[in-house]
Amino acid sequence: MRVAVLGGTGTLGSPVVRDLAARGHEVRVLTRTAPANPVPRTRHHAVDLTTGAGLDEALAGVDTVVDAANHIGVRSTKVLVEGVRSLLAAEERAGVGHHVEISIVGCDEVPFSYYRSKVAQEQVVTGGPIPWTLLRATQFHELVDQLFTVAAKFGVEPHGSLRVQPVDVVAVAARLADAAEAGPAGRIREVGGPAVQTLTELAAARREVLGTRRLPFPVPPLGRMARRVRDGALCLGNDGEALSFDYAEWLRRRGAKPGS
Repeated sequence: MRVAVLGGTGTLGSPVVRDLAARGHEVRVLTRTAPANPVPRTRHHAVDLTTGAGLDEALAGVDTVVDAANHIGVRSTKVLVEGVRSLLAAEERAGVGHHVEISIVGCDEVPFSYYRSKVAQEQVVTGGPIPWTLLRATQFHELVDQLFTVAAKFGVEPHGSLRVQPVDVVAVAARLADAAEAGPAGRIREVGGPAVQTLTELAAARREVLGTRRLPFPVPPLGRMARRVRDGALCLGNDGEALSFDYAEWLRRRGAKPGS
């Protein structure tokens, strides 16, 4: 199968590309700039979602598109919503038969601008011209670690009752590869990590693995968005599937050095 992976050099896109290539598929990596270390037997195509440049050439002869592109910031709507609309139009012109989209567990329950963009993106995909599969996942371990890493630069450690269920991005990538192979299936079972943890619990796990100790910095659940996160809006419901390993194990497998 010929598969195009949009955002194929990103946190999620990279393992999707590796997984699909390992399964023997012909993989095209669609990004603005070429990867520094391309996966063997893959081909890069330069595209720009905001303008649509390069999409028609990149999608010629493609069977399935996996959209792993992401953008957080003031241009998130232009990239995630208008961009995917342009992408679907290009897929239709190219005769692509399947679009696979990634989204976020609980994005329709938390009043945050980025999540609103993801909800709008879902609506474009599910109402669009290409048969689709939609997978929602919880936050990746990388995002949680970024929060603590940035805070550590200021000598503090976030604590609080906000709850998340971080998941291994490689496991999510495998689910997207499965979805690409299975064909259009609509909205499929949500996935997340094996443990729901508060900021305080995640901080304790990080201290245990890294051997670091920072000044506790309380993050109170102020505002509707924070209260929804505290109440588990970004965590799996009863029908979700828990995958892989928790944040502490992710730190261990990453080979984090004590004291870092």
